[in-house]
Amino acid sequence: MTTTATATLSIRRFEANDTDAVVALWQQAFPEYRDVTKPQRNPHLSIANKLATQPELFFVAVLGERVVGTVMGGYDGHRGWLYSLAVDESLRRHGIGSRLVAHVENALAALGCPKLNLQVLSAKSDVRAFYEALGYRADAVVSLGKRLGELADSPPV
Repeated sequence: MTTTATATLSIRRFEANDTDAVVALWQQAFPEYRDVTKPQRNPHLSIANKLATQPELFFVAVLGERVVGTVMGGYDGHRGWLYSLAVDESLRRHGIGSRLVAHVENALAALGCPKLNLQVLSAKSDVRAFYEALGYRADAVVSLGKRLGELADSPPV
């Protein structure tokens, strides 16, 4: 466990009363979540969607009483996905992100997931380096996407 003078880091499932803290953390970690012109980047919608689909794969890192990190996983029976890894900027480079990734990897492996994928924006080389240090490698694929429903006309990323 990561410790400070007064607190121990723990990882647990997201709870509804974590919502405000998670939204604040995501708005800090992902500037696009502050951009009201990108409705697909609404953190409240992301939380609601995750709670409707595999909520048991939505985790928070808590230091004392404070939410300091998040990660979400998903598994469709073929491969897993890792989403929304975020760590409070004042606590980065202390192993919290690595612990969150290991936690979701273990949860997915317990479900029989044979491979985990994630996407990193191409401009974020520091984020890519973090994942590469954890053993992730670029696959020889091109990621394609299409928005559906009410977000169909939203501009890409």
